[in-house]
Amino acid sequence: MADLPDSVDRHILDHRIVLALKAIREASGCTLQEAIDIFEVRYEALRRDRPEDFHLSREEYGHNVYT
Repeated sequence: MADLPDSVDRHILDHRIVLALKAIREASGCTLQEAIDIFEVRYEALRRDRPEDFHLSREEYGHNVYT
């Protein structure tokens, strides 16, 4: 995941899930399902390493996301 652009982390931290998925797909050329899997791994790493940078709790994070 070192090859992901910095914008992916910023999108994840700012709760811009769709933009994060789009950036992952553009950077890696993967499928949507693969991007979701990559997103999940990166989200968990950021939650572990930078919990203070999240503005929403785990419970609130995925609410109101429609794709």
